[in-house]
Amino acid sequence: MTAPLIVILMGSRADEAHARKVAEAAAVLGIESVLRVGSAHKTPEHVLAILKEYETGPRPLVYITIAGRSNALSGFVDGCVIAPVIACPPPSEAFGGADVYSSLRMPSGVAPAVVLEPANAALLAAKIFALSDPAQRTRLTEFKDKQAEKILQDDGELHG
Repeated sequence: MTAPLIVILMGSRADEAHARKVAEAAAVLGIESVLRVGSAHKTPEHVLAILKEYETGPRPLVYITIAGRSNALSGFVDGCVIAPVIACPPPSEAFGGADVYSSLRMPSGVAPAVVLEPANAALLAAKIFALSDPAQRTRLTEFKDKQAEKILQDDGELHG
């Protein structure tokens, strides 16, 4: 099987720190990622070119889109591709955090998932890949086992 790829597409470079958290979590789960920048509002042709570049390749893909304020990027990408799209908007205090609604409300036929925590966005992508990749399933099982061991260790130290 061809190695899967997470394409992390940021609306602007201002989202890079958030995007790098996704990439770091993906690496822990054994998944390669690539960071790209393109705006649905300002450079739609560039975004289309990026999508065409990856959609024509042989690798299994998941797109993780990172855009805040008015998040057109996630819906735009989802409307253009067959691969799953996960919206992971950066945290915001603007509008009391209500700008997250632009990631939640989508028109019919457009369905990006929304995951707010960068590590969890990478985890969802890993679970999607695991549906058809036994090696990824094994890595996820090991990841979950390590999480459980940590909880049991912490409980033992406190309760012991």
